[in-house]
Amino acid sequence: MKNLVFATHNQNKIREIQAKLVDRYKLISLSDLDIVEEIPEIADTFEGNALLKAQYIWNKFGISCFADDSGLEVDALGGAPGVHSARYAGLQKSDKNNIDLLLENLKNYTDTSAQFHTCIALILEGEVHYFHGIIRGKLIREKKGTNGFGYDPIFVPDGYDRTFAEMTLAEKNAISHRAIAVEKLVDFLNQLC
Repeated sequence: MKNLVFATHNQNKIREIQAKLVDRYKLISLSDLDIVEEIPEIADTFEGNALLKAQYIWNKFGISCFADDSGLEVDALGGAPGVHSARYAGLQKSDKNNIDLLLENLKNYTDTSAQFHTCIALILEGEVHYFHGIIRGKLIREKKGTNGFGYDPIFVPDGYDRTFAEMTLAEKNAISHRAIAVEKLVDFLNQLC
């Protein structure tokens, strides 16, 4: 079994993806490697930030690894907040402040079309591969639901009448941008076996 690092501290994400992989790979988290510092996300694309995190692990340990970066892209705002989604309202990373600022910036627009976008960068034995997941939807102007995080309370995916925050974690994970990208990654890795 080969070790494969997922550049995250989130053990739930580790377990979720490990369950989908064949027995050829054992997922390792940043916590397993005793990495506590934040890996800088200074690129201007999701691909760039995901690759920065994966390259950090590859350069430090020489172990095949993957990392992800995600964000909300609002059509009327030219794709903003995009890669700045987590820190849209400032470095303190406040979901409430981010949503408030986004809704303020959208107040003069009738088009609230948006998409969540995830990019996973995989470095497998030195080769880089990318996997994208996108889910389209629209933003509502009043928060609904208490589940999820980030912009979930104002994002309604196409074909649904509830926000991500009104869905159960299992419902959201079945259709989310991250789930789409993860499925592509898992399919790729499982085909190598």
